[in-house]
Amino acid sequence: MTPSHELRLLPWAGPDDKPCFLSTEDAAGYLSRLADNTEEIQLSLGAELLAHALEVLTAADSDPEELHLLATDLTTALRDAVRVATSRGHRILHPPHSADEGPPPHLS
Repeated sequence: MTPSHELRLLPWAGPDDKPCFLSTEDAAGYLSRLADNTEEIQLSLGAELLAHALEVLTAADSDPEELHLLATDLTTALRDAVRVATSRGHRILHPPHSADEGPPPHLS
């Protein structure tokens, strides 16, 4: 998915919540597929959490502890979604390049 000179932002963080990157020419490689699958899971869980949040917020008997947990979970889901969007946006701006097409426009 990324040109050989580009790094892909992975959908998980490293130690101290630092971003992790993958440098690969093989978009079908194991780590690329793992990252793709992880992104899909994160987005799916975020959508489920959003539906749950709507239920909790419309319930009259939601207690402060439940709302705090919900806010924590939503923050995590939003962080994951932003990381996925950043990674995918970067890959859209720099699509894979075929050697048959000559140098990429930004290198000409």
